[in-house]
Amino acid sequence: MLESQYKMNLIKIGLKIAYYRKLAGMTQEELAEACELSAGYISQLEGPGSYFCPSLKTLFKIAEALGTSVSRLTDIED
Repeated sequence: MLESQYKMNLIKIGLKIAYYRKLAGMTQEELAEACELSAGYISQLEGPGSYFCPSLKTLFKIAEALGTSVSRLTDIED
C-alpha cells in the first residue's frame, strides 16, 4: 500500500513539473537546457507512468527555471 502511494506521489510531482513548464511556455528541451539537464531526463520526470525520483537539488533547479517554488512542485494534495 505504501509503495503504491509513493509511486502515485512521484507521478503527481512529474505532472506538476509538466504543468508549470507548459504554463511558462517552455518545451522539455528548453527546461532541460535551463537546468543543465538532458531532455530525456525531463521526459522521464514528466512521464505519466513514471516513478522517477529527482533529487532536491534538481527540484530547486527546475523550480527556479520555471519561476515557481519547490513547494508548489511538491504540493501533491491539490
